[in-house]
Amino acid sequence: MQRDYHVHSNYSDGSFLYLMLEAAEAAGLDAVGVADHCIVSERSALRRERDVLGFALDVTYGRRRAAIDDLREEFDLRVYDAVEMDYVRAEEDGIADFLADAEFDYAVGSVHSVDGVNVQADERFADLNADERRGIVDDYYDSLVALVDSGLFEIAAHPDLVERNEHLRGLTTEDHYERVAAAFADSRTVPEVNAGRALRAYGELHPAPRFFEVLREYGVEFTLGTDAHRPGDVAPRIERIEEFCAETGLEPVELAV
Repeated sequence: MQRDYHVHSNYSDGSFLYLMLEAAEAAGLDAVGVADHCIVSERSALRRERDVLGFALDVTYGRRRAAIDDLREEFDLRVYDAVEMDYVRAEEDGIADFLADAEFDYAVGSVHSVDGVNVQADERFADLNADERRGIVDDYYDSLVALVDSGLFEIAAHPDLVERNEHLRGLTTEDHYERVAAAFADSRTVPEVNAGRALRAYGELHPAPRFFEVLREYGVEFTLGTDAHRPGDVAPRIERIEEFCAETGLEPVELAV
């Protein structure tokens, strides 16, 4: 694995930028993309999530860019100035304006929430009935297709994030896979192989095995991302992704940045 397009730093919910770059270099990467979380929204629920979690990259990206420029001289490593942007269909215009102004090396798009509720928050879905849970999963994939169709992003992160939630896991259907795969096949946006939960309780890479198969049937390419938030995450997640690429014969695409 030569390039990791998805790590985080203290400019969102990761460790110090310097330590993340140090870990990437020690793991033998040629290039790493610092893609901190960012929320641009007029919706009160998302603004509250941004403020509570401290996702202030919409304000601090210039400061982080200066830090990246300074640290590039200290590492034998290409460092990309990127962003992981929360996607909400109703906020497309604001997101587009922000990305145009900020001029990141590339943008990673993510669907984290449905109706303002993060799909990783297990406890928020525990009391829903089966139809309600299926409705949440339907809405998630509707949003993911809209993200891909928007053309705003070079990469789509963890494209089956709902699988991390024990109350939503297993509700994704073949129709969901087919719809998303068809959207990627017609888009400039590329999904990633993401190791964010591969070594934790969930135990799988994103996309899950069947989803990965369907995406490949549609000729979809992939980037690679550890989704590391701590220096100690980087090397073991790289190892897991490399094992996966060897098992599947996947040759990841490189972004033209």
